[in-house]
Amino acid sequence: MTYCPSATVPFYKMQGSGNDFVVIDNRTLKLPREAMSEWASKICPRAFGVGADGLIFLENAPEGSELDFVWHFYNADGSRAEMCGNGSRCAARLGHELGFGSRTLVFGTDAGPIHAEVSESLDIVKVELTPPLDLALNAELDVDGQKISVHFVNTGVPHAVTIWDDVASLDVVKLGRALRNHPHFAPAGTNVNFIEIKDKNHILIRTYERGVEGETYACGTGNAASALIAHELGLVDAEVELTTSGNEILNISIEKDTVFLQGKAIKTYKGEMYLEALGITPREEMRQCAHEL
Repeated sequence: MTYCPSATVPFYKMQGSGNDFVVIDNRTLKLPREAMSEWASKICPRAFGVGADGLIFLENAPEGSELDFVWHFYNADGSRAEMCGNGSRCAARLGHELGFGSRTLVFGTDAGPIHAEVSESLDIVKVELTPPLDLALNAELDVDGQKISVHFVNTGVPHAVTIWDDVASLDVVKLGRALRNHPHFAPAGTNVNFIEIKDKNHILIRTYERGVEGETYACGTGNAASALIAHELGLVDAEVELTTSGNEILNISIEKDTVFLQGKAIKTYKGEMYLEALGITPREEMRQCAHEL
């Protein structure tokens, strides 16, 4: 059955450490990829839409693939993202619950296959992120008239990391926006993480996310990037806890060139949404289904 504007489209709302997502099982909906960006930009705005940092579509892997399923991930502004650490944990949990695979599964992202392990209780998920790329330390950048030492690594998506004595006092939106759009990271831009090293096993972190264009409560790939860079600089051990601005704990472990991310993946509710109310223009085949429902 296809869906039309007079019908409702089912969805799940999930959050990983305060990073929240709308997740849609696309096996039934069969929404084509070219329509997904518009859906994200209409569904994700808070107050006027469902409200989320990103929109995730889950669907069957190609025939003959060793993957359990594939996802399509979009930021709140409609831009497609290669990867999202907290989103990957939510997708793994829901994928298991929807019957895509067992508690140990692999799914496809634009950054490559993601291996995940869902706990028996379902609310804790550990993922093996794609190998980090393009590590670069100690770039001195001029940001709003001040020199800032900035580190960089791609943990599925690009991340800049800066180290501070007191992250609570920072204007993360102002500094984050300036670094996100800095010519050094052109043309794609970057996510920006502000970290405070508490000790060898504990980091405080605040993140400005590209695509959301603001501070989020957590960012899984940003936590991974921050832990990896702090470890490279000799500031933390290979296993470290990060406290997010949402006061949640994410655990990062580094084993040679592999980075693991573990934390909560919570299914908060499921519901149905009306396309008309969200301002989504239905495709023609969706219009034709009204009499069937």
